[in-house]
Amino acid sequence: MKKRLGFLDRYLTLWIFIAMFVGVSIGYFIPNSAEFVNSFSSGTTNVPLAIGLILMMYPPLTKIDFSKVPQMFKQPKLLTASFIITWIVGPFLMFLLATFFLKDYPEYMTGLIIIGIAPCIAMVIVWNELAEGNRELTAGLIGINSLLQVFFFSLYAYFYLEIMLPLFGVKGLELNITVAEIAKTVGIYLGIPFVLAVISRFGIKQFMGDKWFNQKFIPFVSPITLIALLFTIVIMFSLKGEMIVDLPLDVVRIAIPLVIFFTIMFFLMFFVSKKIGANYRDATALSFTASGNNFELAIAVSIGVFGINSGQAFAGVIGPLVEVPALIILVNVAFWLRKKYFKA
Repeated sequence: MKKRLGFLDRYLTLWIFIAMFVGVSIGYFIPNSAEFVNSFSSGTTNVPLAIGLILMMYPPLTKIDFSKVPQMFKQPKLLTASFIITWIVGPFLMFLLATFFLKDYPEYMTGLIIIGIAPCIAMVIVWNELAEGNRELTAGLIGINSLLQVFFFSLYAYFYLEIMLPLFGVKGLELNITVAEIAKTVGIYLGIPFVLAVISRFGIKQFMGDKWFNQKFIPFVSPITLIALLFTIVIMFSLKGEMIVDLPLDVVRIAIPLVIFFTIMFFLMFFVSKKIGANYRDATALSFTASGNNFELAIAVSIGVFGINSGQAFAGVIGPLVEVPALIILVNVAFWLRKKYFKA
């Protein structure tokens, strides 16, 4: 029997649309709303938004059983394939798509590149569960990707934005980003929730036990991700109320390369893993881990480095809006592939 999304997750696209509408309405109809939102800032950091973004990252990280990460090394072929496609092919593919489709929109292009270097560590759990993939393998992959993001995201961002863009003839962005600036942002928005998640996981399990942690605590904190995401969207779109006339075209421009990315990454990972002997459950876990993106981190970094009003941050917000329907379709594709290639 196929698993079904919970009520909140099932209508995620609708909630995002509603949050966008509310944000735009606030920005358009309430005078000086943007100035009011920006008044809660310390330097370049909007404090309420920073809290929202950290809360967005915290629940998915608490769900990861990092003790399962070493099990991945018992399957070197799968681990190698996952690493190459997720961390080498994926970022470069998004880079190519961004520069091809959005070269005339440098802020959106940069936002997409940031999305491409952040593999999914949150919603992949949902897609894998729906498609009946290997839960333990997914936990291991998420754990590895989480650790890699904590330590290497800033270097990846610097490499693609400061080194690769000029090599491809993209000039005039005036980025002037240092590794330290990106590392500071990643440290705040991924490092803080990562540390809190590890402390929560081990501390609560130690005093309350595994059963209480899994049956009480996880269900309690899980909705925080969606609430924080919607809060972030409302705030961001409230700052763009008067520019919303351009939104439909901008959404389409950002959506096209994203849909192509999801599709290529899913099928590439699925058939590569099948080729090296993976069963359906393993192939599915690998494919959804490779095809999804960590939009929470991308949004946080874009806001921290480029500002809340930036096109980079806007591209990050559009990401979940596109990912949800695209990945739900791929869940159904996964079942079709199981029927076609894994009849036994």
